[in-house]
Amino acid sequence: MRRGLVDAPPLLGSFTPGRSRLHRARPGVKLAALALLALSAGLLRSLLPDAAAAGALGALVLALALLARCTGVGARPLLAQLRRTWWLLAALAAVQLWQAGPARAAAVVAALVACLWAATLVTATTPVPALLASVVAGARPLRRLGVDPERVGLALTLTLTSIPVVGRLLAESRQAAAARGLQRDPRALLVPTVVRTVAHAEGVGEALAARGLG
Repeated sequence: MRRGLVDAPPLLGSFTPGRSRLHRARPGVKLAALALLALSAGLLRSLLPDAAAAGALGALVLALALLARCTGVGARPLLAQLRRTWWLLAALAAVQLWQAGPARAAAVVAALVACLWAATLVTATTPVPALLASVVAGARPLRRLGVDPERVGLALTLTLTSIPVVGRLLAESRQAAAARGLQRDPRALLVPTVVRTVAHAEGVGEALAARGLG
């Protein structure tokens, strides 16, 4: 197995065993609720004035933090996601602040944090195999349209394992560039990351083809 698949950090946090209502809820229900929350966050940001949207989405973020505490997940997984994505949040906030003002910037960042934290709570209260099984089961009615549910599950599995690997490669490329004094050169960061990502994808493709899953 290639380096990175073993010790890459989880994308949205690891499963935290518990007996809360959220833990006991069916995976399909939680996935549907996650989709509804993401849709609601988008509608709030689009339909309400910027200040009202920022307040409503901020309240949603606080509610998710409270839910994490009540379910026993705690604040650590949520804060870990902020540490991993602070640069993206900062960039979005800067662009929105420049284009539309502080209220819009707060609304956009709050909406993204709400979706990220909600997804973290789903993965923290549901084993990944249960999530994948739920998605595969939900895709079975589409078999008549030519959709292979097992391949859908395989694609999601590869996504969940590959995205953290790319994050690890990016971090290693950043460290290597900093060691050479090239931390401000985007080519020193992006080129090695792209090359190693392509190599990883080719390795995964070869492994799938060897098992007849090309």
